[in-house]
Amino acid sequence: MIDLAAYAGLFLSALVAATILPMQSEAVLAGLLVAGAQPVALLIAVASVGNILGSVVNWWLGRFIERFADRPWFPASPDKLARAQDWYRRYGKWSLLLSWAPVVGDPLTLVAGVMREPFPIFLALVTLAKLGRYLVLAAIVLNLM
Repeated sequence: MIDLAAYAGLFLSALVAATILPMQSEAVLAGLLVAGAQPVALLIAVASVGNILGSVVNWWLGRFIERFADRPWFPASPDKLARAQDWYRRYGKWSLLLSWAPVVGDPLTLVAGVMREPFPIFLALVTLAKLGRYLVLAAIVLNLM
């Protein structure tokens, strides 16, 4: 039986976790894997799609965020934004393979938008990183059971 609430919860947790909002999707996926009620491949697919879409939201926000840099509510100082851009220039698109990583991954996808990384390249690298992370997590959880 397909439990739409489980999939919806996993999708939303993965989507929000990939934005700049604090959230953990790994615990939700691990819990569903341990419960064993849904197919593993489908759980990994749902988590991956949600997390990738969250990163796409960051990329899209990055494309337009600089126009608000002079506003008092802007979340980054001009120095921090310049440092992030310099870092991205130095390491380039391949740094998106770290988009799965806590703390640096989400801002990295935002900076990729600021730096106008072409969307197809962005999507391919982020998909590889996010899917890889969930595959490794699933392998670890399933091997511990």
